[in-house]
Amino acid sequence: MFKTTRRGFMVGCSSAIAAWAGGLSFTAFGSAEAEPNQDILLVVFLRGGMDGINVVPPIAGDDRGIYESKRPRIAVPASGTNGALALDDRFGLHPGAAALHGLYQQKLLAFVHAAGLTSDTRSHFDAMQYMELGTPDNKSSTKGWLTRHLETAPGLPAQVIMPAVAVGNLQPTSLMGSQESIGMTTPNDFNFGGHWFYGDSQRAALRTMYGGASWLHQAGIQTLDAIDVVESANPGNYTPGNGAVYPNSGFGRNLQTVAQVIKMQLGLRVATIDLGGWDTHEYQGDTGAGYFADKLGELGLGIEALFVDLSNDNGTCHTTRLTVVVMSEFGRSFQENASRGTDHGHG
Repeated sequence: MFKTTRRGFMVGCSSAIAAWAGGLSFTAFGSAEAEPNQDILLVVFLRGGMDGINVVPPIAGDDRGIYESKRPRIAVPASGTNGALALDDRFGLHPGAAALHGLYQQKLLAFVHAAGLTSDTRSHFDAMQYMELGTPDNKSSTKGWLTRHLETAPGLPAQVIMPAVAVGNLQPTSLMGSQESIGMTTPNDFNFGGHWFYGDSQRAALRTMYGGASWLHQAGIQTLDAIDVVESANPGNYTPGNGAVYPNSGFGRNLQTVAQVIKMQLGLRVATIDLGGWDTHEYQGDTGAGYFADKLGELGLGIEALFVDLSNDNGTCHTTRLTVVVMSEFGRSFQENASRGTDHGHG
């Protein structure tokens, strides 16, 4: 797991890969009540099973020799071309994640080794459920761990427009059972669609339809309120702050969406996004270069851009209470396979 913040950023080398905390202080949109002490949690799930051993490889000592013997072709060099970036005298960071090295040097990033499931399942789907439900070896829970967090964390205000958002095409299991989470691809697409002429009639009809007292009706009204506020913010004209450049990918655009929602001050407490493509059975990359390095580059540059974007917004540093947790369902096998990749691991 890894975590970054103005206070720290941890990376874990097995199933739980990362957490980054920075910060946020704001007033809920549409409310006069200031909320200066509210934290925001962003969870990034790396789908496929990330090879944490190559993210933070050993660079010295007996561990280095064992590592090279088990990964003769895909081991990250201890130094030199495509060599690991030293974290201390024992471990280094994969050069593909160079954007994260600066955060580590600023004491915004820490690494947690061998953190993950105690279950020995090799099923992506089972492991994802266990991780996102927060109930190892038990898939009967009706609520994800983030839903339970929203229900039990102290000091969460009851009336905010958007306490939780799942950015992307799917609602994650971690938010299963939540009556407050909203799905979104981009703020610019978070609207009614159709011809503008019918917009007011659509709004009126839907508000009448969801005028009841059940949780479903309340969720409908909450969504309608959120659409009104997001549309009024003119999200299509968003420019990242401080010259931040996000990766030109779905992941980069999703991170930018998170930044936009935070700056809209809608009362956000939890956000989730995914980055897939970590099931590296074949051609993971030789000696610190290749596919795996490119994936780490996308991850690192995206998080770096988010941090830069939120650092100073008209005098407000949104990073001081933002925590980013990056996790995967499990790690990879210690020994490389015949296809220059790694198979499903444990932890």
